[in-house]
Amino acid sequence: MSTLDQLKSAQKDAMRAKDKVRLGTIRLALAAIKQVEVDNRVELSDQEVVAILTKMVKQRNDSINQYQAAGRQDLADVEAAEIIVLKDFLPQELTDAEIDQLIDAAMEQSGAASMQDMGKVMGILKPQVQGRADMGAVSAKIRSRLN
Repeated sequence: MSTLDQLKSAQKDAMRAKDKVRLGTIRLALAAIKQVEVDNRVELSDQEVVAILTKMVKQRNDSINQYQAAGRQDLADVEAAEIIVLKDFLPQELTDAEIDQLIDAAMEQSGAASMQDMGKVMGILKPQVQGRADMGAVSAKIRSRLN
């Protein structure tokens, strides 16, 4: 079952269960997906849907940091609840050891030796870790190894 189908099914389940937080978050995700489909006049692949959900999680993490800095824990809690719902539809996250193995394999495959080869390594890794790890953290690990 595709991620989009899972979202639609979960939307129905949330309606039946009268789970307002889950329903609202799923509706936001479906609206974001639909917006991209309409704007680009295409039907999104499962990987593109995961990329949209990953972006939504990242946006919510940024919002949590801003709300906490402003002393608005109530709003930060709402964003955290939305992240929990969104993560239900993302692939299982990679462990640090798994990320390190993927980086080693990508560096070996690309023959990366300096910071100039960063793009090659990221190009190989991105499809493998999209939605399963924070790309910023992966990028920092690659950068530290190439320096």
